[in-house]
Amino acid sequence: MQFLTARPLADAAVTLDFATSIGVAASARVHSALLCLRRGMGAGLLPGVTEVTSAFCSVTIHYDCLQTSQENLITGATVLLEKATVGERPEGRVWDLPCCYAGDAAPDLADLAQRLGLDEADIAAQHAGTPLVVYALGFLPGLPFMGDLPKALALPRRTEPRTQVPAGSVAIANGLCVIYPWVSPGGWHILGNCPVPLFDSTRAVPALLAAGDTVGFRAIGPEEHADLCAALHAGRIDPQAFLRGGGA
Repeated sequence: MQFLTARPLADAAVTLDFATSIGVAASARVHSALLCLRRGMGAGLLPGVTEVTSAFCSVTIHYDCLQTSQENLITGATVLLEKATVGERPEGRVWDLPCCYAGDAAPDLADLAQRLGLDEADIAAQHAGTPLVVYALGFLPGLPFMGDLPKALALPRRTEPRTQVPAGSVAIANGLCVIYPWVSPGGWHILGNCPVPLFDSTRAVPALLAAGDTVGFRAIGPEEHADLCAALHAGRIDPQAFLRGGGA
């Protein structure tokens, strides 16, 4: 597998681009490259490398410039990637997350129904019935960018962003879906709420989700949502309970 371009980031990192647009194909190439490079790093084949991270369409290799040069690093990465098979992915986990698509939890659902020409129940059913791959984490700690949504649910961001989006809001825009871990400004369309903590600094790995994971949503009613919110505020929700297969 070859990368498209190599972009130096000063003298401490280099970014390798593998695609020009977000999507399933880009995700497959990125995760294949990430796995290959991390294995090479673990085997000592990339001396001086300290970390390998991924984004929507690229992988960034961080390194110690006193131990290797950018030229040598790119050459070493190129040799490793020649052996990588596109489509090979980390063993991403599968999550079944609850989502309430009603009332105050879904402030944009009625407007979405009007704009998309669909019933509110149809929007909720299509969203909950679509397994979404986590492409990357960003914007906020633990916030997952997931795709792809059905074409019927694709629309641009809101023209007027909110100054405060409630924590747990499940929102869509540009063919992608996110869950806001914190109260935050945001310009995506909110169609539901997921009362599962996505980030906890006391955990060994603070972010619950990771790139390569698959998320499915289970529609819940207002009463179950209220019960889960109460459990969340009381610290009684175990996020691992929503991992398919019963935990890590």
